[in-house]
Amino acid sequence: MNQVAELVQLVDSRDIVELELKQQNCEVVIRKKEALTQPPAGPMVMMQSPQPQAIYQSLPPPPQSAPAPPSPTPAKPKSSFPPLKSPMAGTFYQSPAPGAPPFAKVGDKVKKGQVICIIEAMKLMNEIEADQSGTIVDILAEDGKPVSLDTPLLVIEP
Repeated sequence: MNQVAELVQLVDSRDIVELELKQQNCEVVIRKKEALTQPPAGPMVMMQSPQPQAIYQSLPPPPQSAPAPPSPTPAKPKSSFPPLKSPMAGTFYQSPAPGAPPFAKVGDKVKKGQVICIIEAMKLMNEIEADQSGTIVDILAEDGKPVSLDTPLLVIEP
């Protein structure tokens, strides 16, 4: 606790806005008030101090050679046609805004180049266009869920 108090004084006495210190299973983040635009996510304990604020966050202990959890199996397309795959990692959205109708749904006829979904990556909405004309026969990705590069999104039958 004395070391944390010393760090708080150091941050307060210098032109430092934020200090982050990580050691084994403990992390200390000290931010001056002007740096606290929004609270960080996760379980936190705030230490009261007049100027800078210290935030403690417990980190999970390092894994002890635990077996990796089985990865979820990707959705199997209902069609023999190759699926349209995600060109980037991000969040998959079927509609342009919450509550808006989807760009396309199963059974819709689409034309090559038509916007059929959005992938949000780093706060940018990237319109994904149909790679061919045809009918959407299956939507494999779940709306509002993260997708990786090359994740199958949907199937278009020519």
